[in-house]
Amino acid sequence: AVQLAESGGGSVQAGGSLRLSCAASVFSHNTGCLGWFRQAPGKEREGLATIGQDGVPNYIDDAKGRFTISKDNAKNTLYLQMNSLKPEDTAMYYCAAGGSWIDCVPNNRASFTYWGRGTQVSVSS
Repeated sequence: AVQLAESGGGSVQAGGSLRLSCAASVFSHNTGCLGWFRQAPGKEREGLATIGQDGVPNYIDDAKGRFTISKDNAKNTLYLQMNSLKPEDTAMYYCAAGGSWIDCVPNNRASFTYWGRGTQVSVSS
């Protein structure tokens, strides 16, 4: 099993930035597609960005141009750089692993096997 631990959340004002980190117990070809998701109160968990073994990222439209997903294989760490934050970005943010290599996209939430416990992001206006 892959264990994941998110960090880097916090409270910022609109327009601010945060960098989330996700430390994994292991990165390997079995780790699969990696991704960042978020869940606001009363809403379903939604995918934001994914990155495959080849390093190619995919984003939902709301994240394009504002968020950047990246990974450091040497450190077994996944990152999400978030800029130009909006109040509607307020949510619990989760990293995930074990997603499908074939369909490594944010809306393929069901394919992810391993999940972290989340880190809270709060954006005030």
